[in-house]
Amino acid sequence: MQLPVMPPVSPMLAKPVAEVPANRAALSYEPKWDGFRSIVFRDGDEVELGSRNERPMTRYFPELVAAARAELPARCVIDGEIVVATGAGLDFEALQLRLHPAATRVAMLAEQTPAAFIAFDLLALGDDDYTDRPFAARRAALVEALTGSGPSIHVTPATTDPVTAQRWFDEFEGAGLDGLLAKPLDLRYQPDKRVMLKIKHRRTADCVVAGYRVHRADDEAIGSLLLGLYTDDGSLASVGVIGAFPMTTRRRLFTELQPLVTTFDDHPWNWAAHVGPDRTDRNAGSRWSAGKDLSFVPLRPERVVEVRYDHMEGRRFRHTAQFNRWRPDRYPRSCTYAQLDQPVTFSLGDIVPGLLR
Repeated sequence: MQLPVMPPVSPMLAKPVAEVPANRAALSYEPKWDGFRSIVFRDGDEVELGSRNERPMTRYFPELVAAARAELPARCVIDGEIVVATGAGLDFEALQLRLHPAATRVAMLAEQTPAAFIAFDLLALGDDDYTDRPFAARRAALVEALTGSGPSIHVTPATTDPVTAQRWFDEFEGAGLDGLLAKPLDLRYQPDKRVMLKIKHRRTADCVVAGYRVHRADDEAIGSLLLGLYTDDGSLASVGVIGAFPMTTRRRLFTELQPLVTTFDDHPWNWAAHVGPDRTDRNAGSRWSAGKDLSFVPLRPERVVEVRYDHMEGRRFRHTAQFNRWRPDRYPRSCTYAQLDQPVTFSLGDIVPGLLR
């Protein structure tokens, strides 16, 4: 492979801002795709899919390697996002399952849950290095270079109108997208630098504290708190964790929570009863309930905490929630899913025509 920009390359990054910067001139706005960041390198039949940590993902997505050969210019380097698109929106869980060590499993999943590539920046085309050109020029060249691509490779929509961007921010969450990116039109490509802007949804929810994990470095400190919300049928669902506390707070919480420690027999998450007699073993797991982490200390669900979160993936917080404040005024049973915002359903096919196959 001989390209003007050679792998590995660390992608250009974004720093968070609170809202769509409507008063800032010369910005291009794009949907923020929820997938695996990847830079695609193609030199003829040679294709490599890079990642944010600069490790190749080529072997996990053979269908995208084939798509790159069929749909991309013969020699190019393109920054974008690998996603799995469904009629119900982006499926990040299905995307995670694609990272499997067995070649036979990789081949099967490529057929069952094929991925798509959403392109949003151009680093090289032919013999030309585009990284020192302004983003407006890179974007125009990307759109021209990928005209007629598909069904697996698509250019992300973009707008310079902040009103349209705000509408996208409000509507596209219903398709599984988690906010917006804003790029100065004169921005040069700067690997591993937080020079773009990202705007994500920020919400709060009152959750029940249902357990904790011990800190890895201190057996008398909290590593993270496990959060729950009550469903319509009265069961307590696991929705995520919070864990960004100073060490002094971690130790104080450990002491405060000891009176609430209970057994799994008396805990709403009784799927943990399938582990052995040492039910607080950090390495515990359950062959009966795949994906349920049993390595925690159960608590009586009596404390309520308000947390900040961006959006949901299914019935859980998509990312780690952030501590906001304790809510001694809230009754645990009042912590239900009904308090959460419900994004309006929006089709990925209306955002990128041809994305759904």
